[in-house]
Amino acid sequence: MISSGVFNYINVLGKAADGAWARNTAIANNIANVDTPGYKRQDVSFEEQLQHALKSSKYPSLDSKVAEANLHLNRLNPRTYTDIPNWSYRMDKNNVDIDTENVELASNQIKYNGITNSIDSEFANLRLVIK
Repeated sequence: MISSGVFNYINVLGKAADGAWARNTAIANNIANVDTPGYKRQDVSFEEQLQHALKSSKYPSLDSKVAEANLHLNRLNPRTYTDIPNWSYRMDKNNVDIDTENVELASNQIKYNGITNSIDSEFANLRLVIK
């Protein structure tokens, strides 16, 4: 993490990219275990933490909220959890639905690409300022 106000958005976007990558890994594990008896679907919690960090800020502007969230980046960590551990619609007690996982994977890839494009844009803005 770079501790300069210039990199606030980049640092927060980097954490968001970490969260999206962790979700991609969880979804890939779900797809790999679709036929494993007793396997329970995994998911990642991150967006809620980021929303809470931004909403709980005492500052009105987005720049100020991101700056404050940047101070607490060590608290913004993706957390993998078992989704609905006591539920299964299959006889083998597995609760992974391959169609749902494929949709989630596509959605997450779009989100990850958007985050990385935003990071690229932030660095392009910095390059313009430096020139």
